[in-house]
Amino acid sequence: MLQEQQRRLLVVSNRLPVVIERQADKWQIIPGSGGLVTALAPVMRQQKGLWIGWPGCDEEAPLGQLLDRFAQDNGYSLAAVPLSADEVERYYRGFSNEALWPLFHDLLGFCRFSYDNWQVYLDVNRRFAQVVTEHAKADDLIWVHDYQLIGVGDQLRALKMPQPLGYFLHIPFPAPDLFRRLPWKDQLIRSLLAYDLLGFQTQRDRRNFVNTATSLLSEVEVVSRKRHYDVLQFEGRTVRVGHFPISIDFDEFDNGARSKEVEDAAWYLHENLRGRQLMLGVDRLDYTKGIPERFLAFERALEKYPELITNISLMQLVVPSRTLVPDYQNLKETLDQLAGRINARFGQPEWNPIYYVYRTLGRTQLLARYRTSEIALITPLRDGMNLVAKEYCASSVENNGVLILSEFAGAADQLRKGALLVNPYDIESTADAIYQAYVMESGERLRRMKLLRNEIRRHDVHHWLDSFTQSLYSS
Repeated sequence: MLQEQQRRLLVVSNRLPVVIERQADKWQIIPGSGGLVTALAPVMRQQKGLWIGWPGCDEEAPLGQLLDRFAQDNGYSLAAVPLSADEVERYYRGFSNEALWPLFHDLLGFCRFSYDNWQVYLDVNRRFAQVVTEHAKADDLIWVHDYQLIGVGDQLRALKMPQPLGYFLHIPFPAPDLFRRLPWKDQLIRSLLAYDLLGFQTQRDRRNFVNTATSLLSEVEVVSRKRHYDVLQFEGRTVRVGHFPISIDFDEFDNGARSKEVEDAAWYLHENLRGRQLMLGVDRLDYTKGIPERFLAFERALEKYPELITNISLMQLVVPSRTLVPDYQNLKETLDQLAGRINARFGQPEWNPIYYVYRTLGRTQLLARYRTSEIALITPLRDGMNLVAKEYCASSVENNGVLILSEFAGAADQLRKGALLVNPYDIESTADAIYQAYVMESGERLRRMKLLRNEIRRHDVHHWLDSFTQSLYSS
């Protein structure tokens, strides 16, 4: 186990695992939430590790005091990489989210390639690398996360860092023909090949990377192909490329869903449904999530199967995101119009087809919706993993839920035996899957959900963490 190792883990991510905010004229530093933080925190405490990232606040915050307080309270340290507003705009909102994000999600039409943004991206990655060199110890293991920081490894090599370098990509990696559209494709591939261990979500992502690297760079040689990783040679170095599907803390969601507060909230929600089945969608506002296509598939199901009318409702929770970006504003307007039109067309005095909620829900209310929903409709156009699908299953403690899942979500590889897989672009077939889920007998629901829950329990976030870090330790 990782905890038995002596070498310190140094984690590098775009954001620090904290929220820094001003409350009543007093600055607060609050530990973040989420699967990555939950999984890493015990290890970081045990090793007195270090986490490096952007603090997400302006220069007014007394960062030194806040970070010292965090280290005292949590047993591991943070180091900040301050960024100006212009750098955040160009490196994060610009290159990371207007070039890499849509490209890696197979949505070329949303890409905006800016040379100026690319240069700032390189500058910021260089700054992250410099902060790493200022804090790293000789025997540290360095683990860099996600698409915003691809270039950190290359910069660390330029600075002669000898420590093992690991990298994990949380989003998909595109096929070679799509990746070639990126004007700086060779530089980005070389940057990725600077790491000792590259981790991807799925075998398909791993295969896409290897095929891309070998097609773009003649110097890349595939030495061996194994079940869990490939071994490449590049510029005299060995690079291992594996797939490590990320997950959730199963017990945290299972126990949370069984709590009295969640049970009461779920009962209240179900009583107000008047015997109808509830179908749930939970997504951040993003064009990769396929929410308009989901609304259209539900509309088609109501057309095709009239017995669904008044007997099922879709509750779509949309968490606000990037609200000042035009593409996201346009998506929000599209969702408003679609939900309004479908409700006007099919709605009745005491029944709406779609309950469209545009806000963030508290944990108790979210778990209550997971627990009480008979169906989850999780249909991204492309997703690295999609942890909502796993959260829903872990929270379905009565084993009565049906998961409808996009075949283009990374989670489909692990959950295909229990889920109903759909192509979100195929409105007709997705409508059929909605009906299939609606009429599914309790015995079949039980069988499928048990398969799903057992898979997620066995391969939880702690399994993911151990799998990656043990591979990194052996680098």
